[in-house]
Amino acid sequence: MILFFALVSLSLAIAGATAFVIFWPLALVHIRDCHPAVQAELGVGAFLNPVALLWLLRGGYRRTGDRNLSGLATPARLALMTIIAGLIGAGILWLLSTVLS
Repeated sequence: MILFFALVSLSLAIAGATAFVIFWPLALVHIRDCHPAVQAELGVGAFLNPVALLWLLRGGYRRTGDRNLSGLATPARLALMTIIAGLIGAGILWLLSTVLS
């Protein structure tokens, strides 16, 4: 049963990855088109750049005051948090299953 919940957690991470792949590139294109200072801060190739991901997790997009950017970056942030939570949950449950067996 524990491994089943680990698989459910992993599927949660996959669902988060699907949403992340949809919203994060849209947010990056909006940043490229409307916020060159933020683009310079995030750097080139910001899709999986750790600096850009930390910026997203911290909610750095709120400083711009752009509601359109918030509308794209908020779902990307939630999706990234879902990926992280799903992977952590799956890892903990997998470790628990190996310890108990």
